[in-house]
Amino acid sequence: MKCLRLLPSFAAVLIAGCSGPAGPAPEAIRPRVVTEPTRHDTDDPAIWINAADPAMSLVIGTDKDTDGALYVFDLDGKIVQRVGGLQRPNNVDLAYGFRLGGQPTDIVVTTEREMQRLRVFSMPGMASVDRGDLVVFGGDKTRAPMGIALYQRPRDGAVFAIVGGKSGPAQGYLAQYRLRDDGAGRVAMSLVREFGAYSGKKEIEAIAVDAELGYVYYSDEMHGVRKYAADPDAPDAGRELAVFGTSGYVSDHEGISIYKRPDGTGYLLVSDQQANRFRIYRREGEPGRPHEHMLIKTVPVAAIDSDGSEVTARALGPKFPQGLFVAMSTDRTFHYYAWEDIAGNELRPRE
Repeated sequence: MKCLRLLPSFAAVLIAGCSGPAGPAPEAIRPRVVTEPTRHDTDDPAIWINAADPAMSLVIGTDKDTDGALYVFDLDGKIVQRVGGLQRPNNVDLAYGFRLGGQPTDIVVTTEREMQRLRVFSMPGMASVDRGDLVVFGGDKTRAPMGIALYQRPRDGAVFAIVGGKSGPAQGYLAQYRLRDDGAGRVAMSLVREFGAYSGKKEIEAIAVDAELGYVYYSDEMHGVRKYAADPDAPDAGRELAVFGTSGYVSDHEGISIYKRPDGTGYLLVSDQQANRFRIYRREGEPGRPHEHMLIKTVPVAAIDSDGSEVTARALGPKFPQGLFVAMSTDRTFHYYAWEDIAGNELRPRE
């Protein structure tokens, strides 16, 4: 087998068994499940946990195209629903128990890039619960929405959407909107702040929120991962708390997901996109230095050029007893990994 050489301007796929200065490349971790393919171009997943029966949980993924859609998959990777009519849905996230029409409702929110807006659907039926008017960035097409993460504030249950676009200013790149019931059972929103530094190197797409610890992380592509307070009312909410992962990436920093343990510890997983691997950092930081996130493990995966990912520490049936990690792959699929395969002997399970 020939080995690919890494050229300065190109990323090469790591091939198991090829030797180089550092010895044999590690073998890629294989998924337990690969989903049925979408029509066009997968990008980002979210995991909806069925409280009544976790083994019946679902994965919602975007198919990024003008003829785009949200796809709903079961834990066997089968397509159970396709919600079409979306013009380039990019990223997706969800929140549980949002008050809508006087009832707690689980909601899924996606960025509809070509329409410069958010779309909102209820779970598990994927019924539309917005009026089509959730326009972000004032409708500025140059800042077309890409990344999104939902933040559910623990002290009052308020739900916010944090949105990143195709471009933006050096300061205030992200927009944070509060979501609410419009009084008639539909979702409305209002802008509460714009925040976040931007290097100007590429774009900001991957965003993840740790609601329990109160932080938002986002990938400033080709620069690093930035960290801020998620609560717009927090003291010094606009102050950058950390920038990490600034070296060792082949090119783009992409999908971020957070493996959470009840004691506040866990792991941050960040896609080293063109290297087909995820780089893992401690959620809680270092002892006495909560904003210092050092690399503790690198995991090569079978998913190709992964843009988006999500993880849960919840046991989801016999295939995923310690949790599920989902990564997008450019072959129009999503890959499901058992947490214990990602963790190996180096990372602790949920306890």
